Amino acid sequence: MAFTNEQMERYSRHIILKEIGVKGQKKLLNARVLIIGAGGLGAPAAMYLAAAGVGTIGIADADEVDLSNLQRQIIHGTPDVGKAKVQSAKETMNRMNLDVKVNTYRTFVAADNILDLICDYDFIVDGTDNFPAKFLINDACVMAGKPFSHAGIIRFQGQLMTYVPGEGPCYRCVFRDPPPKDAVPTCKQAGVVGAMGGVIGSLQAMEAIKYIVGQGELLTGTLLTYDALTMTFRKVPLPKNTDDCPVCGKHPTITRLIDYEQTECEGI
Repeated sequence: MAFTNEQMERYSRHIILKEIGVKGQKKLLNARVLIIGAGGLGAPAAMYLAAAGVGTIGIADADEVDLSNLQRQIIHGTPDVGKAKVQSAKETMNRMNLDVKVNTYRTFVAADNILDLICDYDFIVDGTDNFPAKFLINDACVMAGKPFSHAGIIRFQGQLMTYVPGEGPCYRCVFRDPPPKDAVPTCKQAGVVGAMGGVIGSLQAMEAIKYIVGQGELLTGTLLTYDALTMTFRKVPLPKNTDDCPVCGKHPTITRLIDYEQTECEGI
């Protein structure tokens, strides 16, 4: 695969990096990343992955663009209100980089379809806003052997971790079961600073890029937390012994996917 002159110019800042170079850029162009949730996290992740030249990007979200989304979901604009989020996201990404093929899935991601959605992708980005969705994504990725980036934001706080099969704990190793319904407020209830999505969603894109090119240290075995009010990042070590995890442990007790409630895998 030879680069065109336009591609050499477009990706020149990548190509001059010894950690990426021509070889790494080709890996990006051949890679496939699925983003679940075209919201506050999925929006910046999708835009940076498209700009980076990830060859195939899937976007899964059943929702439509709402005026209240525009404070943080930067992939959408005022003219997109009322449009399907996946279509709005695709149009923005196509305007950014024609090298990228964007697959859209306007559907609720649930136990009966998630394995089919993730099967053809190399890396999964979780940009959802509720615990049932996050546990579903985790369990499906563990069962299918797919690496993924988990993240969450609320108010002025954010967190993320990366799961790679066989290289560290999964989300369920850390948070064993979903909390009771309404026990933890959502962004809609508690609020979130729009720029939080940019910070954490961009870090999710960075994790995907590092995984694809095979460079750097991923957030496997570590939960990265961010407090915007104090401008503080912390790396919290996660449990090393995952043998008793009910999904990725030596003797898993969760062997089928569960919809804890109507799982609306929408973006934050």
